Amino acid sequence: MNERTRKLVDCFFAENPGLEPVRDQVLEAAHVLVRRFLEGGTLLVCGNGGSCADSDHIVGELMKGFLLKRPLPPAERELFGSLFGPEGTALADKLQGALPAISLCSQQALVTAVANDGDYGLVFAQQVMGYAGPGDVVLGISTSGNARNVKWALMAAKARGAFSMALTGEGGGALRDAADLWIPVPDGRTFRIQELHGAVYHFLCAFAESEMFPE
Repeated sequence: MNERTRKLVDCFFAENPGLEPVRDQVLEAAHVLVRRFLEGGTLLVCGNGGSCADSDHIVGELMKGFLLKRPLPPAERELFGSLFGPEGTALADKLQGALPAISLCSQQALVTAVANDGDYGLVFAQQVMGYAGPGDVVLGISTSGNARNVKWALMAAKARGAFSMALTGEGGGALRDAADLWIPVPDGRTFRIQELHGAVYHFLCAFAESEMFPE
């Protein structure tokens, strides 16, 4: 962990003392994400309603600069220039480094096809079967912890050899035992759970970015 990331950790828990009970789980999730990104893995995220919006939000923070600019490394910039000349160099100067992430909520045609032809409980698990493999991470978000389609996505993740995480409210519901790593934020009110989820996933995104783009 670099010094910038250490400061990020200290600042986050100082500003969010209510999350101290899940400090170990949050930090484990952060380190897992970094390891998987370093190994070329992808993060797949899913949830329903507000948690669906959170899934899209997470991808938006990871696939482009969040707190950092993330300029392309010199070798990549030079490659664009050698392939496409001045226009390629100009493009490379505008592009940013990305951390590969997919929201399983965003595939509208596939989601509706699976729901119409089979079972709405399959809408995320079916995508996990196509996208996930060893080295990837599947994050399921549910305030109650009882979303069947999220649980099935985590089950499919294990079958595919991916690492599974569940972000829930206190208690955890059915997701408590479905994931390799469970993060139950300490509140039982839906709106507060969603607020705490936002704090946790913004921290995870910032942590991964800080470690993956050290300069």
